[in-house]
Amino acid sequence: MAVLADVLRPGLKVVFCGTRPGTRSAAAGAYYAGPGNRFWPMLASLGLVPPDFDPRGFETVWRHGIGLTDLCKTSAGPDASIRAGDFDVAGLAEAVGRAAPARLAFNGKRAAAAALGYPSERLAYGRQPERFAGAVVHVLPSTSGAARAAWSPEPWARLAREILASVG
Repeated sequence: MAVLADVLRPGLKVVFCGTRPGTRSAAAGAYYAGPGNRFWPMLASLGLVPPDFDPRGFETVWRHGIGLTDLCKTSAGPDASIRAGDFDVAGLAEAVGRAAPARLAFNGKRAAAAALGYPSERLAYGRQPERFAGAVVHVLPSTSGAARAAWSPEPWARLAREILASVG
C-alpha cells in the first residue's frame, strides 16, 4: 500500500515525482509537509499555485494542472536509507503513461537517476533530452531541507516559465 496516494489524472501540465515521502510528510499524510521543505512555497512564488494554496489540501492540486507521485511508494524516511530495490520504476512508467502529463519533473537527482537508469553525477538540472513514458523530463534541485547545499531556484523558475508559456 502506498504511503501517500498519487495525485494523477489526464491532462496535467506537470507531475512532480519525489524519491519517497519524508517521515514528516508520511506522519502528516501530505506531500512535502516537512517544515523545512521548500516545495509549496516555491510553487506559490512561481505562480503555479495561488499564494493562499493550503498544502494540506494537496489532493486538489490537480486543479492547477499539477500532479504528485513518488518513485518509492511503500516506505517513508530519509533518502539515504532507500535501497535500490525500493524504487518502482515500472509502476512510475505505468502511472505516468496512463496520466500522460506534458512534463515529469523529478524533485531531486536521486529519483531521476533511478528512473532514467544512470548515475546522478551524469544528470544536469533542467530539461533532459529524453522522455519518460511520453512526458518531457525535468530534473530539479530537491526542495528537501536536507538538500540545502544543492539548492537553486533557477531550474524551478525555468520549468515554471515553460509551463506558463504553454498555457492558452
